[in-house]
Formats: sequence, structure tokens, C-alpha cells
Amino acid sequence: MNERCPSHAWLQARILIVLATLAVPAITSAMDWPQEVVAEEGTIVVYQPQPESLTGNTLTGRAAMSLELEGSDEPIFGAFWFEAKIATDMDAGTALIQDLKVSKVRWPDSKDAGEQRFTAVVESAIPESGFEISMERLSASLETADIERQSLQELKNDPPAIIFREELAVLLLYDGEPRYAEVENSDYERVLNAPMLVVRKRRGQDYWLSSGKFWYEASDPMGPWASTGKPPADLARMLPEPDPDEPQPDAPPAIVTADQPTELIVTQGKPEWTSLTGGKLLYVSNTESPWLRELSTNNMYLLLSGRWYRSKSQDGPWAFVPADELPASFSEIPPASDIGGLRTSVAGTEEAEDAVLDQQIPQTAAIQRSEASLTVEYDGKPKFESIPGTSVSYAVNTGAQVLKIGNDYYAVDEAVWFTSSSATGPWAVADSIPQDEINKIPPSSPVYNTTHVHIYESTPDVVYVGYTPGYMWSFPYYGVPVYGTGFYYRPYYGRWYYPRPPTWGFNVGYNPWTGWNFGMSWSNGFFNFNMSWGGGYGGSYYRPWGCCNGWYGGGHRGPTIINTGDINIGNSVSVGNRTNIGNRVGRETNINSNRNIYNRPTNRTRNADRATAAENLRQARPATGRANDVYADRSGNVAKRAEDGWQTREGGEWSKDSIPAGTLDKAQAADRTRPETKDRAASTRPAPSTRPSTRPETPSRNLDRSGLDRAHSARQHGASRQQARPAGMNRGQRRR
Repeated sequence: MNERCPSHAWLQARILIVLATLAVPAITSAMDWPQEVVAEEGTIVVYQPQPESLTGNTLTGRAAMSLELEGSDEPIFGAFWFEAKIATDMDAGTALIQDLKVSKVRWPDSKDAGEQRFTAVVESAIPESGFEISMERLSASLETADIERQSLQELKNDPPAIIFREELAVLLLYDGEPRYAEVENSDYERVLNAPMLVVRKRRGQDYWLSSGKFWYEASDPMGPWASTGKPPADLARMLPEPDPDEPQPDAPPAIVTADQPTELIVTQGKPEWTSLTGGKLLYVSNTESPWLRELSTNNMYLLLSGRWYRSKSQDGPWAFVPADELPASFSEIPPASDIGGLRTSVAGTEEAEDAVLDQQIPQTAAIQRSEASLTVEYDGKPKFESIPGTSVSYAVNTGAQVLKIGNDYYAVDEAVWFTSSSATGPWAVADSIPQDEINKIPPSSPVYNTTHVHIYESTPDVVYVGYTPGYMWSFPYYGVPVYGTGFYYRPYYGRWYYPRPPTWGFNVGYNPWTGWNFGMSWSNGFFNFNMSWGGGYGGSYYRPWGCCNGWYGGGHRGPTIINTGDINIGNSVSVGNRTNIGNRVGRETNINSNRNIYNRPTNRTRNADRATAAENLRQARPATGRANDVYADRSGNVAKRAEDGWQTREGGEWSKDSIPAGTLDKAQAADRTRPETKDRAASTRPAPSTRPSTRPETPSRNLDRSGLDRAHSARQHGASRQQARPAGMNRGQRRR
């Protein structure tokens, strides 16, 4: 096997991850709330935190609590404000809230004489504790927080070429004009810049293409391709036997070729338009590509890489439609319908807000300096190209992401920054980077995703890092997640071929449980066997744009399900389809935007041991027998949710008469569904004010009912999302 192509290594790593996934239970009680911490004078019960801001890995917020003193029958209720670090694990689906600093404490339930004593208990015990929360609960709770969202108005939205076929078909997409390299120890050449295996005799005019089961031949790489049962015998002997367990169609699909950004929409026969409940929308039911028609205007809509395009007919022209300008009927799509999963791509829906909030939470890790290493290989001497509008240049003749800023070099490898005084190394884990300059890198650059990798802090032994989904080319845009920047990035050709991350051509679709996936439709992913030949693919490959890093290196496409009927259009999140999603985890081609890069088997040795890091933490445990129904408003009032409204805590007991639940005023209601600010490309909320680390002034006697209502709604929604997690998904237990 050619060691330069990472396909086999990736596949083995993915199998290990899938096997580990199957052993992880879906939900653990360690994430239940409230949670309790045992202190010297009693027990502190902490109710689920209410975030006020999230910046990087720093979470600030407040939490309601009760102090159960030894020898006292009645708990003392209060609230505390905190600043903490979050350590997240997307694989486990959890975040650990740790390194808490208590900035202030409020005790509406006590006399002044006891407050200093109670505060001392909290300020001593809470910072030594760690609180585990599910990613679903954390994400939902951010709905009420101030979140800094990066503006992405410079993404490109020009539609790709769109081809419709009414038969089982596969897209053979060349990355520009076909380029060739010799197949070692043979008379053949292979096409370098295609995701499938395309071969010809050296400088010959006959071409062959194979999936391992089916063979095709053509006199031109652009086709037409015809199925054949008689490939050259010596060529057939060079290929591995196809995996008998991989799904295969009964008949060979048609081959559609393209050499520019293209998407292929396939139906089984004529499009079958099906009416959705309510009669306002139709959708094509015999395809797995989201293809809709609005009856009031007769406009067609396609969803491609998270972006909507509109046209009066299949022939186009197709025009981009921001997700916050879709017809109102789109938000009325029933969640349990076959196209219910499309609600994630409709701005203003609860599902879209969930997806956007999910993208604000970084995946974090602690990297051991001594265990992290990087070697960068170039095709000849390093060549750098400047990025317009910045002082940054990037290396073009390598698969690694290397930046030159001034006289220093920086590289990102698997979401970790490295630095060196030379383009060729040696490389060391960086504990600081020129962030202001790096942030100027525009989406038109193929190294734009590096702006989403961060360094939080460091020690002599460990560097704390993290990345948001933008590193994996997933961005919040017009109130929904989209994939890719929309720009075409030129590959590098020399002695080696280095591809760049694509937006189009791989039928990318979003699933709220698995993230972005390649090949969701049978129009992609058919040629999924692993074939690796020498000659043409660099040793340092361009890794951060998906799971299948060896595609262009030798024809590997990753496992995919082909027309088995268990993938609903738009990946419906209905209960029945959640089971299907869980059952096929690991069987589909996943871009891993919802997975932890730091946990990949090849990366684990560089991670600091979590068990050792947590030794000094007192892990909070679930406070059994208590409902998660106590909240603190921004003024420090403590309130309990009752059936008919809110009960407040005063003088050691809950009020007998409930205060009716508040109604969101117009501004708050608009903020709940507003996908963007004036630039309509991202939402940027103001940074929270800094609170003094002293006891606050006496809180307002007016309860912030609308704010508490929003916090209650978010808390309930997060709990529902946690419980709704599909069976078999690898979330729910933090690996220690």
C-alpha cells in the first residue's frame, strides 16, 4: 500500500471510533440537574446554570442554589455569579464547567448576619468543583446569553451548475482539467484530480472507471461512459475485491461528468410531486435531494450545501435565497414529516436556532507540548502566496496549512496551532498567535478556516486550545448553518497534486444529530472502495475539510448507504427516523463537524490525560429527589417555576401566590427569532458588562418574569433535546 495516501489509516480510525461509539450509553445521570457539592458546613445544591455570555471557552453566568446546613431543616436559597472554563467533548456530548470563579453571591433568603458565613462556604466549595452538562442543555441555555457571532457577509453564493437526471446516476467531478500520474509497476496512468478511479493506458485513448463491482469504458475522460463487463484483465487484477457487505445497486448507475462546480439531482423516473400537510408546499418524494415547490408562486426551491436556490423551472436560472427570506410556508413544515429535517435550514425555526447555537460552542482540548509534533512536506522549495488585504501569506505547494506572518511561520494541524522560525520546521505547539492578522483572512482564501482555531491559555506543559465548526467549513449564515464558503480554490499541481476544500459536487446535507454529511443521496458515494496507487499525492495532505482525506489520492469515497430507504429527505428528525440515523452512524460519509477532532485515534496521544486533570476537581453529583425548577433573574431574585407562574423566595419560604408567567415583549420576541443583525449575515450581540466581585446592591423587587420565562423555555428545550438523542449516537458519557 502506498503510505502517502491516508485513506486506509482514516478508515481504520473511523472503525475504531464507531466501535467505541457502540459501547457508549446514550444518557448518563451525571448530566442531570440540579447537582450538589458537599462542603464542610453542609451541601450546596446548584441548579442548572443560566449563561450570560460565552467568549471562546470562557462561560459567564449565574445559577440559583440552595445551602443545606448541617443541623438545619430548611435550606437557604440564593444565587451566585461566576466565570468558568468549559471543556467540551462533542463525541461524548458533554461539557465540563470547571475553574469556576465566584464573582458575587446574593442571599434573598437570609439575614445580613449570616450572609458572610454562607458566602464563604460557597466561595470555598464551588471553585473546587466541576459540573457536567450535556451539549444539548448547554446549547439551548445560550439562547438567553450574549454571544459574539462572527460576520460572514463575504461568503459566496453563486449557484453551481445543476444537472437533473431521471435515473440512478453518479457524478464524476474533475477538479479542473484531468491530470494524470503513472501507476507504479504498470502500463497505466490514473487521473489524479477525480474522486473516482479513472485509468487509461499510458498516453492511450481508452479509459476505464470502476466501482469494484461495475466497470465502465470511454474514449474520453469526460465521457460518455458505457458499462462494460470486459475490463482489461491485468487492470482488473490490480483492484481489490469489493466488500460484499457494502450496499450496491443491482444495475450500474449512469455516469455524469463535470469539470466545474456542479450538483447532481437524481430522481427514480419522473419527479413525483407530493403535497405536504396544509397544501402550501409540494416536494419531490422520489429523490433524496431537498426539492420543493411553493404553490402560491409556483417557484421551485433546492437546498444545496445548506443554501436555498429558487427558479421557475429546472432549466433555471437559479438564484440564491437567504434563509430568512423564504416563504412563510417553509416554517410550517411539520417536524415529523419526511422533509421535517429541512427546518434546520429555515431561519426562525426552533431547529435552525438550535443548529446556530450549537455552532457557537467550541470543541476544546488540552494539548501536551511534549507529545504534539508536526512535519510539513513541500513539493520542492516552500512557495507562499500573499492573501490580499492582509499581511499573511500561505504555502501553496503542500497539503498542510502553513502561514507566514512577518518573519514567523504558523501552521494548523488537526485544530492545533504550531509555530516555527522556518517554513520547514522544526515545529512546536504555539501558545500565542497574531490573532488580529489571522482574523483578517477572508473566506476567499483556502486557509480561511484557520481563523476558527483558537488558543485559550497555556502552562509550561500544556496548551489549551479549541475550534468552532468553521474549522470544518460549517458556518452560521442568515440564521441557519451552511457548508463551505462557496469559493472555488485552485488546487496545486507540481510533482504532487494538492486539492483544496470544495463546497459543491458532493451532495452535502446537514443532519442535526450527525452534522454535515457527504453523499446523502445515491447520486454520490457509489464508488466507495479503497484503491491506492503510488505517484501523485503528497505526503502532507489537506486534512481539515472532511473525513475522506484520500479521495483525490486514489479513489476512496468513504462508506455510504445507497438507496436503502432509511434516509428521509432532509433527514427528518421524527422519532422513527432518529432510530434510522442512530442505526447508520458510521455507515455514512460524515464530515465530522459534530465530532471531536482531538479524539481521533491518531490524535489522542497528544491530549493531556483527562483523569489526571480532573483529580483536583470534586465532581458534582446529581441532587436526587429535587426538580430542576429554580432560577435566578439578572437582579438576583430567586424564583421557582410553578404550574400557574412563578413563586419567589422571601424570608425562608416560597410565596403562596404565584406570579403569572410573563409575556415576551416585542423586542424580546424579535430577538428570539432574529437570525441576523443589520448586515443580515450574522448576529452580533453586545458584550456583557463586567460585574464587580462584590456583593450586589439590593435587587429590584420587580421579578424579571419574561427573562425567567425564556430561561425556563430554554431549560425545558435543552432537556427535551437531550432525551431525544437518537439511540446509538456517540453522545452522552464523558470519557475520563
